[in-house]
Amino acid sequence: MDNKVKEQILAIRDTGLTNMLDLNTVQRMAYERNFFELVVFLEEHRIKYIRFILKGKE
Repeated sequence: MDNKVKEQILAIRDTGLTNMLDLNTVQRMAYERNFFELVVFLEEHRIKYIRFILKGKE
């Protein structure tokens, strides 16, 4: 996971508008904010994303 994706994840989290494990909503919010790197990352690396959310590890 590169720093840009990590920053985009944290930006979505900081809004407080969704449960970060609701991947469909996170992906929609990322798309609406033009966080296209995160949109693609969620499609290709869901396990890595979930590990980052739950454990803070990449």
